[in-house]
Amino acid sequence: MADDQQERPVERWWERARDGAEDLGARWAFLTPGVVYLAIRLFGLLVLAWLSAANDEALSDNLSAWDGEWYLEIASHGYGGVANSMVDGHGNRNPETPLAFFPGYPLLVQLLDVVPGISLAGSAVTVSLIAGIVAAYGLFRIGRSVGGTAGVGLLLVVLFAASPMAVTLSMAYSEALFCALAVWALVGVLERNWLPAGLCCAASGLVRPTATALIGVVGLAALVALYQRKDGWWPLLGAVLAPSGMALYLGWVAVQTGSLGGYFALQQRGWSTAFDGGVATGKFMIESLTQYKSVLETFTVWIVLAALVLLVLCIRSRMPWPLVLFAFAVLAMDLGSDGLMYSKVRLMLPAFPLLIPVAIGLAHRRATTAVCSAVLLVCFGAWFGAYSLTAWEYAI
Repeated sequence: MADDQQERPVERWWERARDGAEDLGARWAFLTPGVVYLAIRLFGLLVLAWLSAANDEALSDNLSAWDGEWYLEIASHGYGGVANSMVDGHGNRNPETPLAFFPGYPLLVQLLDVVPGISLAGSAVTVSLIAGIVAAYGLFRIGRSVGGTAGVGLLLVVLFAASPMAVTLSMAYSEALFCALAVWALVGVLERNWLPAGLCCAASGLVRPTATALIGVVGLAALVALYQRKDGWWPLLGAVLAPSGMALYLGWVAVQTGSLGGYFALQQRGWSTAFDGGVATGKFMIESLTQYKSVLETFTVWIVLAALVLLVLCIRSRMPWPLVLFAFAVLAMDLGSDGLMYSKVRLMLPAFPLLIPVAIGLAHRRATTAVCSAVLLVCFGAWFGAYSLTAWEYAI
């Protein structure tokens, strides 16, 4: 009896310590998606710094290369003050050329640039950094909801941060901002929060033309909810808000160019981007697999083929249809258009639902298998993005 009485205080202390550790872990667990995302992107930047040095290039220049130069010019001088040295994909320039770039991202860069001690390029990278973290938390939420465990959500964050051309998530590019808005718009659709879904979709329409895919998904989901008489009139509000951002910008460009399809004419004239049903993409893929091509071109084709396989897996796994439809629409817009073939992988970044079957599959494997697979994908993604910006001489 005496021994039992002496052990009880020790047992109670151990229980309190264990409970305290669990409470502390629960309090800090919310940081995990953001920390994991940042760790992977830091590794990607280290690889980019390594390849930049190997090719006698500056890391800062690569972080603001290609489209980044356009966004920085627009953020600094507005559409009317972009330097004349900035030209389109054919080396031409006219006063309307800058209108091919949506205003949402450079506007945020301009707003952050007022902070003392931070350069314009630093502001651009910071906006992308913050947007990427926001996207990571939305992805974690979707993965946990669809996959049923927090592990699936965390693996989805890993796969997104490590995906080929995820390097643009750390650059002066609009990809991170658009992905963040798309992720949370889809969270709103899945959870039937129509006001956030509509607002995020509207904002995405000021960032990238890929918002067309998101507008279609949000609008259709809202119509289905109205037909089923769910959530009152909130779905209607979401459906009305969804296209407003894109309609506003395309309408403004139409006024500036004097043509209703002014934006699309700009894209076709300056960057040969027009929907052709996938003819140009198919020709590029066949040539890359049957003729001598560069490493990047060959890998681009295999990544495209992998994306198509993942789309089939998404359909077969009976994922929520808004996610599948969004991934399909992004792929259709990307692969179904002519233009720069080397940008295909980058333009697939918003099709993040394609990664969900992989995340679920890894979550059901042994820990060592999941970790080794994730490390391999992280290394490949970091190399592919860094190689595209350094050793590869053409635009991405």
